[in-house]
Amino acid sequence: MKDVVFTDLDGSLLDASTYSYSEALDALNLLRSKQIPLVFCSAKTRAEQEVYRKALAIDDPFIVENGGAIFIPKGYFPFTLDHDKTIDDYLVIELGIPYIRIRQLLKETGYHIKGFGDMTVEEVADTTGLDLKAAALAKQREYDETLVLEGDAKEIKQVLEAIQKVGLNWMHGGRYYNVTGGNDKGEACQILIELLKKKSTEIRTIGIGDSANDLPMLKTVDIPVLVQKEGRRWEGMELPGLVKVGGVGPWGWREAILSLIVD
Repeated sequence: MKDVVFTDLDGSLLDASTYSYSEALDALNLLRSKQIPLVFCSAKTRAEQEVYRKALAIDDPFIVENGGAIFIPKGYFPFTLDHDKTIDDYLVIELGIPYIRIRQLLKETGYHIKGFGDMTVEEVADTTGLDLKAAALAKQREYDETLVLEGDAKEIKQVLEAIQKVGLNWMHGGRYYNVTGGNDKGEACQILIELLKKKSTEIRTIGIGDSANDLPMLKTVDIPVLVQKEGRRWEGMELPGLVKVGGVGPWGWREAILSLIVD
């Protein structure tokens, strides 16, 4: 039985405030030593994820922008597979609609909705706590838009309803709202799981997340895991077999891996 780990990034593997994974290093080293695939499945862009992939020497497929696309390194699978395009050394399976189309549809809501595309690099850095280089990477969006919604609960609800009326979906990732063309993490995970099963018939999938937008991913895996958010609380969700681990962000991530993967 081969394990495969799917993971959210912000608030899960990465600290929600500092974006550090240092607390999870021994768990990451365990995965590396056992050659267990680690699949990023995040709202982060391809450009952002590539920074962490390089730092951690990860060469497994990854899922960007809430299931907007799956990026598969060339030669990763020993068989041909259907894909939409090739970018650099990746085969790309696209599930979302283009970012420019999402921006157009947001304008059709009739509301002035502020997203990363309306903000300067400095403004994104200020609101996210990212440095300028990382903020620039966060703006390189291809399949979804990150919104900074202001107002009371009633006003935000009206905006979200308008977003749905123009044919877009929204999800809340803990700090921001993300808007997509209908894709989600679950669909992308399921496609990748089927490919992985074709490569290694007997696999056990583990998914680790912290927020509501991770629920579609957690529904698709064999072992869904929820780490704690700031304040040592869990996101409110019900899911059969859900494992709730103590520990916020990367501390909880570490606990999950060390408890599920036998050294």
